Amino acid sequence: MMMKNILSTITSKGQVTIPAEVRKHLGLETNDKIVFVIEEGGDVRLAAPRYPDVASLRGAAGSLKKPLSWHEMREIAREDRQQPKDADQP
Repeated sequence: MMMKNILSTITSKGQVTIPAEVRKHLGLETNDKIVFVIEEGGDVRLAAPRYPDVASLRGAAGSLKKPLSWHEMREIAREDRQQPKDADQP
Protein backbone atom coordinates (compact mmCIF):
# COMPACT_ATOMS: atom_id res chain seq x y z
CA MET A 1 0.00 0.00 0.00
CA MET A 2 1.31 3.42 -0.93
CA MET A 3 1.81 5.83 1.97
CA LYS A 4 -0.45 8.87 1.85
CA ASN A 5 -0.25 12.00 4.02
CA ILE A 6 -3.51 13.76 4.90
CA LEU A 7 -3.26 17.09 6.72
CA SER A 8 -5.52 18.10 9.61
CA THR A 9 -5.36 21.07 12.01
CA ILE A 10 -5.42 21.04 15.82
CA THR A 11 -7.88 23.56 17.25
CA SER A 12 -7.21 25.77 20.30
CA LYS A 13 -9.08 23.12 22.34
CA GLY A 14 -6.74 20.37 21.13
CA GLN A 15 -9.37 18.86 18.85
CA VAL A 16 -8.67 17.38 15.44
CA THR A 17 -11.15 16.62 12.68
CA ILE A 18 -10.48 13.19 11.27
CA PRO A 19 -10.74 13.57 7.49
CA ALA A 20 -13.54 11.66 5.76
CA GLU A 21 -11.08 9.50 3.82
CA VAL A 22 -9.44 8.34 7.06
CA ARG A 23 -12.81 7.71 8.76
CA LYS A 24 -13.92 5.65 5.77
CA HIS A 25 -10.63 3.71 5.70
CA LEU A 26 -10.97 2.85 9.43
CA GLY A 27 -14.73 2.25 9.23
CA LEU A 28 -15.41 4.98 11.80
CA GLU A 29 -18.82 6.48 12.42
CA THR A 30 -20.15 9.24 14.68
CA ASN A 31 -19.41 8.60 18.40
CA ASP A 32 -16.91 5.81 17.66
CA LYS A 33 -13.72 5.77 19.73
CA ILE A 34 -10.20 6.01 18.34
CA VAL A 35 -6.86 5.02 19.78
CA PHE A 36 -3.57 6.88 19.44
CA VAL A 37 -0.78 4.30 19.64
CA ILE A 38 2.70 5.64 20.42
CA GLU A 39 5.21 3.22 18.93
CA GLU A 40 8.60 2.51 20.54
CA GLY A 41 10.35 4.41 17.76
CA GLY A 42 8.25 7.51 18.42
CA ASP A 43 5.79 7.17 15.54
CA VAL A 44 2.12 7.67 16.41
CA ARG A 45 -0.49 5.45 14.82
CA LEU A 46 -4.25 6.07 14.73
CA ALA A 47 -6.44 2.99 15.08
CA ALA A 48 -10.04 1.99 15.65
CA PRO A 49 -10.28 -0.20 18.77
CA ARG A 50 -12.02 -3.48 18.10
CA TYR A 51 -13.42 -5.64 20.85
CA PRO A 52 -14.50 -9.03 19.48
CA ASP A 53 -15.95 -10.17 22.80
CA VAL A 54 -16.57 -8.97 26.35
CA ALA A 55 -13.37 -10.59 27.65
CA SER A 56 -11.29 -8.40 25.31
CA LEU A 57 -12.58 -5.28 27.10
CA ARG A 58 -10.63 -6.19 30.24
CA GLY A 59 -8.39 -3.27 31.16
CA ALA A 60 -9.83 -0.93 28.51
CA ALA A 61 -10.99 1.51 31.18
CA GLY A 62 -7.87 1.26 33.30
CA SER A 63 -7.61 -0.41 36.69
CA LEU A 64 -8.22 0.36 40.34
CA LYS A 65 -5.61 0.22 43.10
CA LYS A 66 -8.03 -1.88 45.15
CA PRO A 67 -11.33 -3.56 44.27
CA LEU A 68 -14.51 -1.64 45.14
CA SER A 69 -17.40 -3.15 47.02
CA TRP A 70 -20.87 -3.16 45.47
CA HIS A 71 -21.88 -0.41 47.95
CA GLU A 72 -18.89 1.78 46.93
CA MET A 73 -19.72 1.37 43.22
CA ARG A 74 -23.35 2.34 43.84
CA GLU A 75 -22.27 5.45 45.78
CA ILE A 76 -19.94 6.55 42.98
CA ALA A 77 -22.68 6.01 40.39
CA ARG A 78 -25.15 7.98 42.52
CA GLU A 79 -22.66 10.88 42.90
CA ASP A 80 -21.98 10.90 39.14
CA ARG A 81 -25.72 11.07 38.39
CA GLN A 82 -26.15 14.03 40.77
CA GLN A 83 -23.44 16.14 39.11
CA PRO A 84 -24.72 18.81 36.70
CA LYS A 85 -24.57 17.77 33.04
CA ASP A 86 -22.31 20.70 32.09
CA ALA A 87 -19.72 19.85 34.79
CA ASP A 88 -17.83 17.73 32.23
CA GLN A 89 -17.50 20.62 29.76
CA PRO A 90 -14.05 22.31 29.64
